[in-house]
Amino acid sequence: MKRRDLLKASAALAAAGFPSAPLWAAANGTGKPAAANHLQYVGGAPQSFDYAWLKGQARAQAGMAYQAPVSHIPSEVDKLGWDRYHAIRYRDDHALWGADNLKFRANFFHLGLYFKNPVQIYEVQNGKAQEIAYDPAMFDYGNSGLQAGAFPKDLGFAGFRVYSRGDWSRDVAAFLGASYFRAVGGQWQYGLSARGLAVDSGMAKPEEFPIFTTFWLERPAAASDRLVVYALLDSPSVAGAYRFEIQPGDTLTMDVDVALYPRKAIERLGVAPLTSMFQYGENDRRAATDWRPEIHDSDGLQMQRGNGEWVWRPLTNPAKMALNAFPDENPRGFGLLQRDRNFDHYQDDGVYYDRRPSLWVQPKTGWGKGTVELMEIPTEDETFDNIVAFWKPEKQPQPGQELLFAYRLHWGAKMPAESPLAHVAATRTGKGGIVGQKREYFSWRFVIDFAGGNLPRLAGNAKVSAVITVSRGTVEIVSTRPLDALHGYRTMFDLKPDASNAPIDLRVYLTTDGKPASETWLYQWSPPADRQL
Repeated sequence: MKRRDLLKASAALAAAGFPSAPLWAAANGTGKPAAANHLQYVGGAPQSFDYAWLKGQARAQAGMAYQAPVSHIPSEVDKLGWDRYHAIRYRDDHALWGADNLKFRANFFHLGLYFKNPVQIYEVQNGKAQEIAYDPAMFDYGNSGLQAGAFPKDLGFAGFRVYSRGDWSRDVAAFLGASYFRAVGGQWQYGLSARGLAVDSGMAKPEEFPIFTTFWLERPAAASDRLVVYALLDSPSVAGAYRFEIQPGDTLTMDVDVALYPRKAIERLGVAPLTSMFQYGENDRRAATDWRPEIHDSDGLQMQRGNGEWVWRPLTNPAKMALNAFPDENPRGFGLLQRDRNFDHYQDDGVYYDRRPSLWVQPKTGWGKGTVELMEIPTEDETFDNIVAFWKPEKQPQPGQELLFAYRLHWGAKMPAESPLAHVAATRTGKGGIVGQKREYFSWRFVIDFAGGNLPRLAGNAKVSAVITVSRGTVEIVSTRPLDALHGYRTMFDLKPDASNAPIDLRVYLTTDGKPASETWLYQWSPPADRQL
C-alpha cells in the first residue's frame, strides 16, 4: 500500500469518528458482557508459547526470503465502501473473555475497506496458544450487503480492539492496519497513532510498511489490570517480535519490548514511530481554509534530550515535505503532544480535537547515539496523517543482527514528566514590521508565549531576556515582556530573510540572571517566494 493511501486510511477513520471519536460505535450493540463465549478455535492441540519462542520465530523468519501476505478476500468484501463496511457490527456474545469475570475483553475487526490483509489471532492461556477461528456468526452484517455464512472459515481478521471493565461499551486500544495501533486516556478520545516500526520514511524511494501478521492475546489473571499482547512483524527488510503490556487509566501506558532481525541493511530505521495530523494552527495557517480556527491531532514535538534539555518544536504543514533530524545520545523521551486543550480554539463538537491524546515515548534502556526524526508532509485536509516522528539509531541495522529496544508509551492528556522550567504555551506568526509605518522590506514576525516554571513568581522588575539564534537572516524588533493573561512572558521578534527561499532554523529560550528559565523553542520557517510588503 502506498504511504498516502495507508496514512489516509488511518486519519480518515479518526476524522470521521471510527476509531477516533466513538471507535466503539461500530463494535457491538449493547456493550454488555456476553452471557456465553461462542468463540471457535482452529483444530489441533494448543501449542507452547512465550516471548522467547516468538523471538526465535522472528529470527528464523528473517533468515528466509520474504513472503508477501496473500489475501483471498472475497470480491464482495473487497468492494465494500465506507458506509457498508461500517454497517458490520461485532456481536457481544463472541467477545474474547466476554463470559468470564475478567477486567478485559476483545472484539475483532472484519476484513474490508482499507484493511484487506488477514491477520491470525491466538489466545494464550497457561503458556499454550490456540488460534481463534473466523466465524461469520461473530458479526452482524446489517446493511453491509454481505451474507453470513458466505465466506470461508480461514478468512481471518483485520485486527482487534480491547475493552476494560471500567466501561464495556468503549474500547481503550485498537490494533488495525499494517503495524498501526491506537489507545485512549481518561478522556476516551482517539487521535494520533503509533506503529510497530518505520522503514525508509521520507526517502526518495518508496517507504516500506511492515505489518503485524499474527497476534497473541494472553488471558489475564482474574484480578490483573494489565493485558499482555504479542505480535509478529514482517516486511521485506526485517522481521520482529513485540510484547505489549497495556494498563488502562487516565494516562494509559504500554510497556513495549521489541526484538528486530534485519534481512538486509536498512538505511533509515524508525523505532517507536508516531503518526499524527496537523493541518493548521496558530503558528501556521497556510492551509486554513475551513471555518474552524484550528485543525490538528497534535501541535508539537516535545523532546527531553539525554543531557536533560527540554525542547519544544511546534508542528507545521509545509508547502513541501520537510524532514528534520535532532541528534541526541540516550534520549530520555520524545512525543507528539496536543498541548492546546481549549475547545474555543477548535470549535469542533464532532471529533473534539481539544480532547485528542498526547503520546510520549519513554526509553527504558539506553538507546545510544542517533536522531529524533520529524517528517512533515503537506496536506490540504484533515483525513491525512501528515506528521511522523521516530528514533533513528546512528548505525544502520545489518542482516544477522538482533536489535533490542524497550520503551513505555504514555497516552493521555497528562504526560509522565515535564520540564521544571517554563514551557511554550503558544506560537504565532505573521507579517513583520511596525504598525502604521510603511514597510521597506519583507520580514516575518514570531510571537512566543512562555508560561509556568518560575515565571509566575518573578518580581515585577525581574530581568527576563530571550536568547535568539537563527541559521540565516537578520533578527530585529526584539521584545520580551510580562504577559499577565498567562502569568508568563511573551517574546516577539521579526526575521528579515536573505534572498534564499531555503528553510531557516530558529532557536529561542528565556533566561533570568543569565540562567535558562524556559524550555528551548525550535522552529523551521521557509520564506515565501512571493514576498509582498
